[in-house]
Amino acid sequence: VQLQASGGGLVQPGGSLRLSCQTSGLDLDSFAIGWFRQAPGKAREGISCINGRERSTYYADSVAGRFAITRDNAKNTLYLQMNMLEPEDTAVYYCAADPSLTLRGNSCLFAGSEYDYWGQGTQVTVSS
Repeated sequence: VQLQASGGGLVQPGGSLRLSCQTSGLDLDSFAIGWFRQAPGKAREGISCINGRERSTYYADSVAGRFAITRDNAKNTLYLQMNMLEPEDTAVYYCAADPSLTLRGNSCLFAGSEYDYWGQGTQVTVSS
């Protein structure tokens, strides 16, 4: 199983970015995929996740209404559309996958330590 996150960059406050998480070696219908971020000096934060076959989605309060997670099974790719970005969104963003979390509801958002597979991070900087 491999995951590769991309799409980060520098954006002004109020702007948008779309992150991608290219996966290989897994069936997206059988895995929970989560997006996490970590800012300097802060703990890792689960911000969004999507469960396997049901495609249930979950969001942290800090991003609800601004971010959207989607999935394209044909491309084995997850996306995180980020709108109305704020300086507080500056962080390294990671995607992760785990098969056991897919049937545990919003645990995919909070159980970061249980994810088996992680991609490398992509830096998002929100600054004027």
